Amino acid sequence: MTRGSLIWKNLTRSRLRFALTLFAIFIAFFLFGLIQSFDRALNAGADIAAANRLVVSNKINFTQPLPLSYVNRIKTIEGVDMVTHQNWMGSYYQEPRNFIFGFAVDPESFLAIYADDIALPPEQAKAFINDRRGMIAGANEARKYGWKLGDLIPISSNIWEQTDGSKTWELVLDGIFEISSVDTPANGIYLHYDYLNEARSFGKDSTGTIVIATQDPALNDEIANAIDTRFLNSPFATETRTEAAFNASFIEQLGNISLIIISVVGAALFTILIIVSNTMAMSVRERTGEIGVMKALGFPAKTVFALILSEALLLALIGGSLGMGAAWLMATVTAGVPGFPLRLVLYPDIWLMSLGVMIVLGLLTGLLPAWNAYRINIAAAFTRA
Repeated sequence: MTRGSLIWKNLTRSRLRFALTLFAIFIAFFLFGLIQSFDRALNAGADIAAANRLVVSNKINFTQPLPLSYVNRIKTIEGVDMVTHQNWMGSYYQEPRNFIFGFAVDPESFLAIYADDIALPPEQAKAFINDRRGMIAGANEARKYGWKLGDLIPISSNIWEQTDGSKTWELVLDGIFEISSVDTPANGIYLHYDYLNEARSFGKDSTGTIVIATQDPALNDEIANAIDTRFLNSPFATETRTEAAFNASFIEQLGNISLIIISVVGAALFTILIIVSNTMAMSVRERTGEIGVMKALGFPAKTVFALILSEALLLALIGGSLGMGAAWLMATVTAGVPGFPLRLVLYPDIWLMSLGVMIVLGLLTGLLPAWNAYRINIAAAFTRA
């Protein structure tokens, strides 16, 4: 019998216990993989933000408006290359549960600033720019609701009301866009700001945020300070941040996602640590007599130590690998679901991180039982057997 087969025989001595322990580890790493990929997907906007883009929002909160006149005043600041603005719609399709990320924008400047991020055929971009009631939609959104180019689509808003009391805006689908980054799903819709502004019953000539493309990322701090200083004493003071910082702050409105993730994963792994530690300790206690026989037959104490530690490592690696495999399968399945809001990907560093956690888990759960087996003498082993 080889050492490998001996390790496997000892590990599967009690098949029910082995299966239950393996399942517990499987669940922990399944959650680990999914939650890590969810966190990456949620922060994708911050990760792909352009280095030379700044976002200007109201200093009180980005939900508060800014005067539209700020756009032209910002254009005059040295180092500013392009400027656009966008107004949050709070939009949904047919029912409030069908929420859609929607913004009213200036089409021409918006498409110019985001030319590297939004993949839209030139003829569709031209149609959108020229159609006052036009909109463009992400490919995910179009697939989810079965929208086709030229469709007249009623988009409702839980914020903006028209002067006639209606909260529904009839829009023509002029374009369907993809996102250049493979890790970011093409969600959301964009419509003409002028169409929103002329028909809404309040908030006219105001916008939500102003987006700036600077001539050089090295000028970002200087331009941000110039903008905030210019409007410092106005009723609508501003806060200017990089696009990455703004996107991160937007995600933080949902709560401290990173802390939640660490707490969930930490609790799961701590629970598994206790379960596996108890399982290994029980397994070694049951085999005390056998350990004494092995030592009596000439097995060195360090070999006994290595065999038991290998059992714990193998258990953690098998359960962890199965859990990560299931998480990868789940991420792959969701990627094929039309309209799924996030693109879950198990990046190589997540796999490497999980491997490190498996090894640490195996060492922590196996070291003490292995050490006890190492130091027990033959006489004591037979006495306890």
